[in-house]
Amino acid sequence: MVNERYEPTENDELVLDVLKQGRDSNDPWGRANPRWLIDETDLEKGNVEFSLRSLRDAGWIKRVSRGLYEFVEDPRED
Repeated sequence: MVNERYEPTENDELVLDVLKQGRDSNDPWGRANPRWLIDETDLEKGNVEFSLRSLRDAGWIKRVSRGLYEFVEDPRED
């Protein structure tokens, strides 16, 4: 279930932006591993891992397998 009350941090927003890249252009989108997120956001490893945990706990993303995360929903969008 998605936590609609969760307020993403600035780092969370960067991670979400990367996960959403490509969805309007019919490119593959929505999945990423931490290494790619680090490269795309220029955030430190610990910051990306913290954001992934926070977003996963809020239900906005899910862990598909070890080291692979998938965008679920951003409740701010309609």
